[in-house]
Amino acid sequence: MKKIILFASGSGTNVENIITYFKNKTENIAFLVFVNNPEAKVIEKATKNQVPVVIFNRIMLNDGTVQKNMQDFKPDLVVLAGFLWKFPEVLVDVFENKIINIHPALLPKYGGKGMYGKFVHQAVLDNKESETGITIHFVNANYDEGSIIFQATTAINSAMSVEQIAQAVQQLEYKHFPEVIESLIKPL
Repeated sequence: MKKIILFASGSGTNVENIITYFKNKTENIAFLVFVNNPEAKVIEKATKNQVPVVIFNRIMLNDGTVQKNMQDFKPDLVVLAGFLWKFPEVLVDVFENKIINIHPALLPKYGGKGMYGKFVHQAVLDNKESETGITIHFVNANYDEGSIIFQATTAINSAMSVEQIAQAVQQLEYKHFPEVIESLIKPL
């Protein structure tokens, strides 16, 4: 059995999409969801899918509590799916080359601290880009600078709103994120 830890901070649409994707596969996957926001909708989505949830705060993230819970689970892969905090270096070191993130732009453009969600899409629109997309990458000690695993693009134009760009990018996330995760756990 493969084990995947999913980290999220908000609505959990990618978390739910990933869990649903693997429910429809023959692979036997155990999931554990870590959430840093006790009000996040991802908690309800995980619970609905019979996936255990660990709610934590910054103290627990930095005092070794989260690390111990992660090590006890023994994940094959750690997936940041809408997790908004910087991942601690100690966890990056302990789970080296096992942590991936999805970013709603074509890195290295529009990455770094504060570049998430609507902020990314607004910057793309303001800079009159003709395309945007997603980047799935390994996590290292710096925001959005880990080795790129996969990118997908979508065309955009100046008549599109930030919300329309977000919807186009989200469709790429839903299609490609589970497939990339599957490709990473297959050889393990």
